[in-house]
Amino acid sequence: MNPRVMVLAHNHPDLHPGGTEIFAHDLFHAYKRAECDALFVAATNDVHRERRPGTSFQAINDAGDEMLFWAGHFDRFNMSQTDLYAVAPDFARLLKSWDPDIVHIHHLVLWGIELPMLIRRVLPHCRIVMTLHDYYQICPNDGLMVHRDTRKRYTKPDAIGRLCGLDGFTSDQHVMRAVNIRNHLRVVDQFVSPSAFLKDRYVDWGIDPDRIVVINNGRPPVAPAPRRNIGTGMPNVFGYFGNLNPWKGADVLLEASRKLVEAETDFALRIHGDVLFQTVAFTEKMHDLFAKSSHHVQHMGAYERDEIADLMARVDWVIVPSIWWENAPLVIQEAFQHGRPVITSGIGGMAEMVRDGHDGIHVRPDDPAELARVMKDCATNPKLWKKLSGQVRAPALIDDVAQEHLKMFRKMVRPDFVAA
Repeated sequence: MNPRVMVLAHNHPDLHPGGTEIFAHDLFHAYKRAECDALFVAATNDVHRERRPGTSFQAINDAGDEMLFWAGHFDRFNMSQTDLYAVAPDFARLLKSWDPDIVHIHHLVLWGIELPMLIRRVLPHCRIVMTLHDYYQICPNDGLMVHRDTRKRYTKPDAIGRLCGLDGFTSDQHVMRAVNIRNHLRVVDQFVSPSAFLKDRYVDWGIDPDRIVVINNGRPPVAPAPRRNIGTGMPNVFGYFGNLNPWKGADVLLEASRKLVEAETDFALRIHGDVLFQTVAFTEKMHDLFAKSSHHVQHMGAYERDEIADLMARVDWVIVPSIWWENAPLVIQEAFQHGRPVITSGIGGMAEMVRDGHDGIHVRPDDPAELARVMKDCATNPKLWKKLSGQVRAPALIDDVAQEHLKMFRKMVRPDFVAA
């Protein structure tokens, strides 16, 4: 018999289709296919939904096992839910009424660091599992472990805030932030990390390595998109997929494309994604870069998940030029599902997912000249594409990943549940 699992995410993919939200939602459906009683609760706020007076809960679709939880106001620096008078009582009632055996947390943004202790207080018998999708707990600069201004990366936790570049906070505030968050995470029974690199960062930060298990993310099965016939005179087509923000490296990619044009390289670049919820300065920078781009570059704009196969069919290479320590980018798994080799920054979880020289190529992050050189090599050597694409491995299936989680859950649940 499988446990009752409540899945918590920091948004719903219908409102914000980020990689964490998509994976959490896919895993929830895989739990259901495994005959689990499962409930998906996505936190949201007024960025995506207006508050509805009289209740903290909202419907997201016609499903009876998915809902939104309006999470009020959130202190991003301290990762604290500041609207506890509304949030805590309403969510406590949901916990008591649904009574899960496992609460699987996928993020604490919007929910607040207080969430695990609230669950433990309301349901002492419930086991708490938390997947660490990024470094939010470690780094107050949106969990990037990158200096906000210099874009310099760091791997060791920065206890006094010198390395993240946030203004307006003292060293004491940074120290107390780390102490407070680690204290609240003591009640989490098991952490899951999709990459060894991310696990190491949390071990450096003070989490016992025995409390973190590495389980790779998975994807629902799809039919691979057809491949183009490279080497018949058609230019190589490079594709970028995802949101456009200062840390994903799309600006680096556009700068690299200008260098390819200057080198008279025959290529095409399709940018899939849009600039959403970014600063005015970055938005204007991207608009300027697109305006100055040559005919080789097409900005395709936002896309829906069900369009990915068709969009992948029109590209030969997928580029993931992120300048921060990506953990387990969804786009790499999507590229591999469709047999596309990946050119990616050789850092973090990206370096784990892409085997340099086997199913993709690593490049130095935040280096347009290096990226342009590699893209030129790819565009002028059809044998390289044939070699790398032939060695692409499909990612794990989401149902298999769900079974790994469920096996772990069964070992954790209360004894009377196991006996039943």
